[in-house]
Amino acid sequence: MGDAGEGLVDAESRLAERMEEREEEKRKARQGAKGSDPERVRQVESLKLARTEMQRQLEVATHPARKQQLNQALTEIEKRIKELSA
Repeated sequence: MGDAGEGLVDAESRLAERMEEREEEKRKARQGAKGSDPERVRQVESLKLARTEMQRQLEVATHPARKQQLNQALTEIEKRIKELSA
């Protein structure tokens, strides 16, 4: 059982590290967002969520035309994020 316990401890420590990283990201985002337009921040966050969804769909898409559509959508989302972040 020692090996299984070690794996659980490793998983817990990785989870704790990831949670700390997420908290740090949130703190940085809040600090960066204080001086910026809240509507712009909302738009960027919305686009990031859309990008994540498009990437998920692209991973499971099988039809070439659908993959092309998703790639075009991802390109457009990236362009908009870049514009809003500038």
